[in-house]
Amino acid sequence: MTAPSSWAAFYDAVADRPPHDTVVEALDRFEYEGRVGFAVDLGCGDGRETVELVRRGWRVLAIDAEPEAIERLRRRVEPSKVETAVARFEDAVWPDADLVNAGFSLPFCPPAHFDAVWRRIRRSLVPGGRFSGQLFGDRDGWAGERDVTFHAPADAERLFDGLELERFEEVEVDGQTAVGDPKHWHLYHVVARRPEVSPAG
Repeated sequence: MTAPSSWAAFYDAVADRPPHDTVVEALDRFEYEGRVGFAVDLGCGDGRETVELVRRGWRVLAIDAEPEAIERLRRRVEPSKVETAVARFEDAVWPDADLVNAGFSLPFCPPAHFDAVWRRIRRSLVPGGRFSGQLFGDRDGWAGERDVTFHAPADAERLFDGLELERFEEVEVDGQTAVGDPKHWHLYHVVARRPEVSPAG
């Protein structure tokens, strides 16, 4: 099974974990550029990455399909510091953003909706904006699960055509899920930047 039998147990398991290094890398790059802006945290869970975004002074819209995730997030962050929404990927709407983050969440967008959601993500990035997150590879231990999206390496890279790939790291390793179940991981860690628009003339 891909989803834990208890979301509460999953959130408890990851409660004290730091943000994924993809979002940290993206934020470090923004800081080097002297930029702080607006971020969308897709599939935010209990807020491990939203908390880091807020700590660094970003405005955040945190979106998750699980009401319990949003409830836990709102206990971790001053409500005035973050906007939240309960919505599935295919139903979520958000304004243009400097950063769209999807830490280990985007693969759980069902294949029938993935392309439309990905187009929405790309369209919402402002010039100089970034995507950070993970995708699952086609040799992942969960490959074949009906509501999970997987990509062969070339297909995963093609998603970022026209963007600047600042990180595209393919990893394949035997390990564990957050709740300790054995799992073969095949995934891509990604940070990608939308190029700046060239000045007119």
